[in-house]
Amino acid sequence: MKLVIVTTVNQYKKEVLNLFRDADILNLSESNIEGHKFYKVKNMAQNWFSSERSSVKSNLFFSFEDEEKINKLFELIKDFNADLDSKNPIKAIVLPIEKSI
Repeated sequence: MKLVIVTTVNQYKKEVLNLFRDADILNLSESNIEGHKFYKVKNMAQNWFSSERSSVKSNLFFSFEDEEKINKLFELIKDFNADLDSKNPIKAIVLPIEKSI
């Protein structure tokens, strides 16, 4: 068993849920999060605001699942991101589970 964590901007929430379903991962949890990006400003004269920071409404999904289903999910995410014209691709990681109760 492994833990898969997926993050995405709110815009792709429905698509991510479909990707989980298509990978046959039917039990998962979700949390609303806020993603942040900090930008370095090269020319302070162009900076109209006190700080260069952007935040985006995002979602975090996670599930405890077997490797085969997670591999399928990763392939689906990879295909989705390949066709994406955005600077906010779906991101995913897998963590091994050493113990569980």
